[in-house]
Amino acid sequence: MRKTLALLSFGLLAASSAPLYAAGTVEVTYVEPDKFTDIGWGSVDRERVLRQMTMVLEEFAAKLPDGQTLKFEVTNIDLAGEQRPGRAQDIRVLRGMADWPQVKLRYTLLAGTSTLKSGEANIYDMGYQYGSVDAVGTNLPYERRMLRKWFNENIAPLR
Repeated sequence: MRKTLALLSFGLLAASSAPLYAAGTVEVTYVEPDKFTDIGWGSVDRERVLRQMTMVLEEFAAKLPDGQTLKFEVTNIDLAGEQRPGRAQDIRVLRGMADWPQVKLRYTLLAGTSTLKSGEANIYDMGYQYGSVDAVGTNLPYERRMLRKWFNENIAPLR
């Protein structure tokens, strides 16, 4: 019984240390982010938004086959809504008018050294307030949903 338990424990430990599936990689660079349309006003806000956007784009690595790399060069970000000064901290107001999220980027999907697809994309969601988004408190929920849709329509079919 002890030997079986030890082997079972060892097997679980080995399985937990190995990845469940292989995944590709995502590389993100920002081209002149100080000129982006709307990523916040202060340097702290801007750095936080860039870090959050990088996390959103890096989520796609899990959907890529092992050995594939998706490179993004983000050339502009315009977050959903508009930022307005508040008493304690600035707030973002979503009016649903001409304040939709927009991300402009160049992308290249590589398999080893071979380019599978590349191009430029101007990704936006004029109806961003319609439909469901991730749970409250999720970073960049409208931008995440918009980018996931673009990825699923343009990159995922090539897997």
